[in-house]
Amino acid sequence: MGEQGYTLSGGQRQRLALARAVLGSPSVLVLDDPLSSVDVHTEAVIEEALARVLEGVTGMLVVHRPSTLALADRVVLVDGGRVAASGTHTELMRANPLYRALLSQEYEEAMA
Repeated sequence: MGEQGYTLSGGQRQRLALARAVLGSPSVLVLDDPLSSVDVHTEAVIEEALARVLEGVTGMLVVHRPSTLALADRVVLVDGGRVAASGTHTELMRANPLYRALLSQEYEEAMA
C-alpha cells in the first residue's frame, strides 16, 4: 500500500476507510458521501453491504447519489444550509418539487 496509502486509488482508500469504520460495530455511524470515489459496479456491492451494516445502527449519511437514498429510512433535504424538507424518499418525491428536480438533475448528469 505504500506509506500512508499513497499507492492506493481514491476508491481503494475510500473502501478501506469504510471498512475501518464498520469493523468496530459502532452504534452510530456517520458517513460523508461514502461512495463518491467508486465505480457503479462497486457502488452496488457496497450499498448492499451497507444495508446490512446499518441494520440496528443509527446512521447518518451525507449522499449525493440518488441510488444511495435507498439506504435511508428518512431523508433530509438541505438547501442553502437549512433543512428544506424531511420525510421518506417516497414522501419527498410526491410532495417536494426541489427534491424531485435535484434527483432528476443527478440522474440526467449520470447518464450524460
